[in-house]
Amino acid sequence: MAIDAIGSTLNSSSTSDATQRAGLRQDDFIRLFVAQLNFQDPLEPVDNREFLAQLAQFAGLEQARVTGEGVGSLVTMGTTQQSIDLLGRPVEIASESGPLSGTVTAVAFDINGPTLSVQTTSGAALTGLRLSQIRLVRP
Repeated sequence: MAIDAIGSTLNSSSTSDATQRAGLRQDDFIRLFVAQLNFQDPLEPVDNREFLAQLAQFAGLEQARVTGEGVGSLVTMGTTQQSIDLLGRPVEIASESGPLSGTVTAVAFDINGPTLSVQTTSGAALTGLRLSQIRLVRP
């Protein structure tokens, strides 16, 4: 499985929306909980401890979701800062034909994260480079 640069989570809001559509949300758990209450056997009601345990699980799931969104935002900010810090810096780039040297001339942002433009020492302009392709930043 290929893993892109950490900047691939730049647009985390669309990623979390897609995750919410694909999986269960908190509303789904609450509907399930209410349905369980409505259809329980009145002669053998469910123990209160079981309901409390389920509520604790729902709260834990919600906290994990919020934490995940916060981490995604931190990664996005870090990637953005790393990209901007590379402007004007000499770098070594991993390419199919071997390592290339050049200077970062521009940073652009798309849904997948930052992309860099590099002017190589031979004069060629490379665009659409990801942070994962930068092998070395020279002083």
